Formats: sequence, structure tokens, C-alpha cells
Amino acid sequence: MSIMVVDGLGGGIGTQIITFLRQRLPEEEIVAVGTNAVASSSMIKAGASRGATGENSIRVCLRDARCIIGPIGIVIPDSMWGEITSGIATIIAGASIPKILIPVNHKNIEIVGVGQEITLSELIKDAVCKAMKLIK
Repeated sequence: MSIMVVDGLGGGIGTQIITFLRQRLPEEEIVAVGTNAVASSSMIKAGASRGATGENSIRVCLRDARCIIGPIGIVIPDSMWGEITSGIATIIAGASIPKILIPVNHKNIEIVGVGQEITLSELIKDAVCKAMKLIK
């Protein structure tokens, strides 16, 4: 069973998630799935055990995942400049495994409580801590 990290665009958030996970769980299998090749490549370079790209890869990699971590946009159709298709959002949101979503505001969607007091790095560290609790 693996930890599945999903991200799009340049994979910056996913890269940070994987970096923190790898530091804290060096032996854990981490699967990076990007919505594009650049995001996948960035996450693999950050230390993912393996990686894949695209909607069908998300569907297939979910079969062996124990949790999914990524920005909240991965469950919002048309987010990440249109990279999150309704299919991707539905697959992830409908998965029966736990989802740890990092609150990041998107165009026309403002997540209440996401403010200047908490940095993106702190949110990512919190997400990794939640994943570690699920695994142990």
C-alpha cells in the first residue's frame, strides 16, 4: 500500500509534500501522480518511489493507495487552470480511502480560514503529519 500524492501545474505543492514525507517516512512507498508530465517529473525528482501522469493513472494508482494527499483543487473540476477534469475530481472525491487536502484558494473559490497566519509550508507539514497518523 502506498501514499499517493496528486498535483498539477508545475507540481510545486506535491514536490513539497513528497520532500516532507520522504524525510519522515524514508521507507514508505510514495506514488506521485501528476496531471501533466512536468508535475509528475518534479515530484519524482523530489523523491517519489514511482510516478505516473494523467486521469487513468490516478484511477489505476488508487487501487494500491492507502491515502491521497494534494491541494484541495484535485477534487474541484476545472481547477489548476483546467488540468483537473471532472473525471479526475470525481475519481479522487469518490475514492473510499482517506483524502488529506491542503486548503489553497482557487479562482472564484475562497476557502474560509485560509489566511496569512498559516503558511503553505505549515499546511503541508500538517498534511504530512495527518498522513503519518493514518499510516501508523
